[in-house]
Amino acid sequence: MLDVEFAALTDCGRVRDHNEDYLGSAVPDSAARARSHGWLFALADGVGGHEAGEVASRTAVDTVLDRFRHAPAGEALSSVVKRAVQAANEQVYAGSHNGPVRVNMATTLVVCALRFDRALVAHVGDSRCYRIRAGQATLLTRDHTLVNEQVRLGVLSSTEAAEAPTRHVLSRSLGADMFVNVDAADHPVLPGDVLVLCSDGLYGAVTENDIAAAAAAGMALERAAERLVTLANERDGGDNISVQLIRVRSIERMGMYRGRPYKLR
Repeated sequence: MLDVEFAALTDCGRVRDHNEDYLGSAVPDSAARARSHGWLFALADGVGGHEAGEVASRTAVDTVLDRFRHAPAGEALSSVVKRAVQAANEQVYAGSHNGPVRVNMATTLVVCALRFDRALVAHVGDSRCYRIRAGQATLLTRDHTLVNEQVRLGVLSSTEAAEAPTRHVLSRSLGADMFVNVDAADHPVLPGDVLVLCSDGLYGAVTENDIAAAAAAGMALERAAERLVTLANERDGGDNISVQLIRVRSIERMGMYRGRPYKLR
């Protein structure tokens, strides 16, 4: 059976006086629940400069977790997660428009759902998910920023994008519109893999090598999270810093036949 251990940590940073990041998880309470639903981890970063960013991030994560917990047993993770993220977008958007005075709320969101031997990663915005395997970090998400879109189109080089003053301007976020395009992809996982969800306050200050070294060092995940947040504060600390670390202990190899899973031997 799939089994994981995890740790999470969020910090205001050294400059800001409040935290607009929010994170959470849905953990199965039985082996049957692990097989029918799996595990879900979510991290959101309220968009800076917008009102009530902390409300937007909490609304997004709480909605995703609730929809995941109440999903039909055995439904494909891709369907469950995409529907949950769309529901989160609707809730954040409604929070902006349903009151007597419009409040501009928006947030990023990155979600990782695990079941059997797969991880479904979905995201909107520039919060990231990495997979650490054999000491190497692989980025599983693509930042939804204006400069990243310009790099993809060949308008800017990677070096120019890294130095552009608009590098943090999002091209996509939850709550900006009634509907949102969600990027989602399925990835195989192996025992020993570590999945890392993080906000830009972390990866903007520490390198992929730093993240891989902390996650792959064999230390307790709580200590690894503390080390990464400490490094981010020492090197920058100008933004909220959040990280979730999920280490895969064991997997259950499964195949699919006519949309139904079966155990591989």
